[in-house]
Amino acid sequence: MDATALPFIALAAAFGLLIFTLCLFGVRRFNLRRALGTVDASICTAGNSWQMGVCRYQDNELEWFKLLSLSVRPKHRFTRSSLELIGRRQPTEAELVKVQPDVVIVELKYEGRDVLLAMKFDAYTGLSSWLEAGPVIGIGTWR
Repeated sequence: MDATALPFIALAAAFGLLIFTLCLFGVRRFNLRRALGTVDASICTAGNSWQMGVCRYQDNELEWFKLLSLSVRPKHRFTRSSLELIGRRQPTEAELVKVQPDVVIVELKYEGRDVLLAMKFDAYTGLSSWLEAGPVIGIGTWR
């Protein structure tokens, strides 16, 4: 093997690994979005920075997956009965550069912690309906 071929082989292998990783990101995103009850939503917990991701509704949980990750496990899980919808608002000037355009900020409280989700208004109406339609815990009480 020629000494000049070795850098070319290393560069080709690195490029192939990059393409393979991008394909894995695409397959993961496709599988997440293929399921019913998934919406694009950025999250901000406890005053941290905004992270882009995908929310998925389950029977009793709201799962949030980080967008730029290869993990098949959700980064955050919120139990439906412990999740309280506080309200919605428009993004502030500082938040406008950190979230997607044309979103509303959904304010939630989960086990005493503040959770903010940035999602389209249609996704917000779905989230509020999902929370309101929670299962009955006791006689005459919802959630």
